[in-house]
Amino acid sequence: MNILDKYIIKKFLAAFFFSVVILVSVICVIDFTEKNDDFIQHNLSMGKIIFGYYIYLFPYFANLLSPITIFIAVVFVTAQLAARTEIVAILASGVSFKRLMLPYALGGSVVGLLIFGLIGWVLPVGSKSRVAFERAYIKLPYKFQGRNVHIKIGPKSYAYMESYDNTNNVGFHFALETVEGTILRRRMTADAINWDSTKHVWHLSPQLVRTFRGAQDETLQTFPARDTTLNLYPKDFASNYKIAETLTLPELNAFIRTKIERGADDTQIYLSDKYERYSYPFAIVVLTLIGVILSARKSRAGVGGQIALGFVLAFVFIIFVMLSRNLAQVGSLSPLVAAWVPTTVFSVIGLALYRFVPK
Repeated sequence: MNILDKYIIKKFLAAFFFSVVILVSVICVIDFTEKNDDFIQHNLSMGKIIFGYYIYLFPYFANLLSPITIFIAVVFVTAQLAARTEIVAILASGVSFKRLMLPYALGGSVVGLLIFGLIGWVLPVGSKSRVAFERAYIKLPYKFQGRNVHIKIGPKSYAYMESYDNTNNVGFHFALETVEGTILRRRMTADAINWDSTKHVWHLSPQLVRTFRGAQDETLQTFPARDTTLNLYPKDFASNYKIAETLTLPELNAFIRTKIERGADDTQIYLSDKYERYSYPFAIVVLTLIGVILSARKSRAGVGGQIALGFVLAFVFIIFVMLSRNLAQVGSLSPLVAAWVPTTVFSVIGLALYRFVPK
């Protein structure tokens, strides 16, 4: 790494972090004005608002807006170099355009690795407090709305509830079935099942148990109310509001495995989040290089026009991410494919720009 590389990387990273601070600060102020009524309603002190919420919201927004801020930083630094004809001098000295892009690629890789570490392990820790704050003071009280819920709780065991009251932790019209292959062997039903928070067990109302040993062999038994343990907990019916954001990468993998084992129908949402965490850092590098290609020459629109173009492309990328995510969540697209579509599309765009845009 020579002096020129260090010079570009230093200016690039400084511009990136400056853009993050300015842009996210403005957005946090706007967010505060929108939520101020909720803060007043709950009589929250400024200290609790800042240190209980915005201190965690700031890095969340910084990560969310990283495609925009990385574009702003790259375009700003490169357009300035081009405006002062420094790039012309660099190329005239025998440095190829490909070589000129190397320090940007290194700087983008540093930012990408930083973001990967943040979204994989650091941000979820802070998001636990942020999401808890939103649930307590901003969101309406959660009420479980599911009907006719089926959950696999063991290799051969399936639980069913017609409805569940998460306020009192009571399930109604409960059934526990034992299935071998496609054959129902045992079915236990109870009018209600209630969680005992002191004993950490479920309390069953009187049960009716039907055991099937063959096509014509069936026994019927009744049991009084009793306590029992199941691989089922009140948290399984708790709010899933932004739960993926509160899970580190290892926790998210374990959560997905549990979802798959239980046959949950919302697994696509969490798979999409998982794969996005891997693709996002690569997208940062791709966007960095596109920014260099677009701003490495003087423009009649000036630096401001090039920054505006960077904003447009960054927003288009974010729209691609949101569209792909929605397609994955409704099952129209594989979560793995959806996570990499925006990066792949912009990689193709970057290659086309590198080939055809005058450098």
